[in-house]
Amino acid sequence: MMGPLLVSIYVFVLAAFLGFELITKVPPTLHTPLMSGANALSGITVLGALSLVTVADPSVGVVLGTLALVLATINVVGGFLVTDRMLSRFGGGGDR
Repeated sequence: MMGPLLVSIYVFVLAAFLGFELITKVPPTLHTPLMSGANALSGITVLGALSLVTVADPSVGVVLGTLALVLATINVVGGFLVTDRMLSRFGGGGDR
């Protein structure tokens, strides 16, 4: 019998393994589109963490939801800053 915590740990380990394999197999020229996709997934994580924090009992769920919210927000903001910096290199000086 698997509890919700065990299922969550199982999903986390699979996601970590998949993320590691994906990052190591993607060539560097495709990192920017991959980062944009990761930003979109982090936005979904932010929404899920917000819903978890608002409905969960004060327990491990709130702590994990808050941690997920903080880390996903850092990922989204950092990803957008890096993407903006990279796209500014192709802009031609900001005359447009």
